[in-house]
Amino acid sequence: MTGSMKRRLLDFQRSEITEHRIYSRLSRMIRNPENSRLLLQIADDELRHYHFWKDYTGTEVKPDRAKVLGYVLISRIFGLTFGIKLMERGEELAQVSYGKILDAIPEAESVLTDEDTHEHELIALLHEERLSYVGSIVLGLNDALVELTGALAGLTFALQNTRLIALAGLITGIAASFSMAASEYLSTKSEGEGERAIKSAVYTGIAYIVTVILLIAPYLIITNYMVCLGATIVIALLIILIFNFYVSVAKDYSFKKRFTEMALLSLGVAALSFGIGWVVRITLGVEV
Repeated sequence: MTGSMKRRLLDFQRSEITEHRIYSRLSRMIRNPENSRLLLQIADDELRHYHFWKDYTGTEVKPDRAKVLGYVLISRIFGLTFGIKLMERGEELAQVSYGKILDAIPEAESVLTDEDTHEHELIALLHEERLSYVGSIVLGLNDALVELTGALAGLTFALQNTRLIALAGLITGIAASFSMAASEYLSTKSEGEGERAIKSAVYTGIAYIVTVILLIAPYLIITNYMVCLGATIVIALLIILIFNFYVSVAKDYSFKKRFTEMALLSLGVAALSFGIGWVVRITLGVEV
C-alpha cells in the first residue's frame, strides 16, 4: 500500500469514528425513543466502517473532537435533522475520493453502499416536530417579508421620518401577525387537524413577529430613512438566505429556486410599494 493510499484510508477511518461519536452522543441527547434507536443503529454502522478501514491501515485513529462538538451543538440549536443532513452533505463530498479506493479495495463498495442507501433510509425515518410545521413557519416568514418590506418601503417615502415609520410598521406588523396566526389556526382546524391547529398558529405568529422586529430594527437605530430602508432590504435578504438554506438542508429542497423566488417577490413588492408611497405623497401633497 502506498503512503498516499494509507493517508486516504486514515482520513476515511477518522471520519467514520468521528461520525460514530456524533451519532452516539445525539442518540443519548434526544428524548424520542424511536429517533434514539435509529441514531444508535447508524452509530453502529459507522463503527463497523471504522473497523473495516482499520483492518487495512492497522492503526488506531481518534475522532475529530472539534467536529463532534460542532455538529452536536448545531443539532442542539438548529434541530437534529438539520445537523445530521448537514454532516451527511460533507460526507457526500468526501466520497468523491472513493473511486480510486475501489480499484485497490473492491470490498470497500459495501461501505459505500451503506453510506448511500442504508444510512440515508434511516435518516429519512427520523421525526422532528419543528419540521412538521415548516409550512406554518414559511407562511409567517413569507407574509411578513412581503407585506412588511412593502409597507416599510411605502411608508419610508410617504413619511420620511424614521420614528413614525417604525411606529406605523410595528402596529401594522403586530396586527398582521395576530391576523395570520388566527387564519392559520382556522385553516388547519377546518382540515380536521384540531390538535395541530394551535401549534401551527403559534409557529406562524412567532415567525411573523420575529421577522417584523428584525425588519423594523434599523428604523429604531438609524436616523437616515433611506439608509434604514436599505438596511431593512439587506436584513430581509439575509432572513430569506438563512431560512432557505436551513430548509434546503433539512427538507432536501432546492435552495437556489426557493431563495430566488422569495427574494424576487419581496424586492418586487418593496419596489412597487416605494413607488406607490412616492405617488401618494406627491398626489396628496402630504408633508410630515
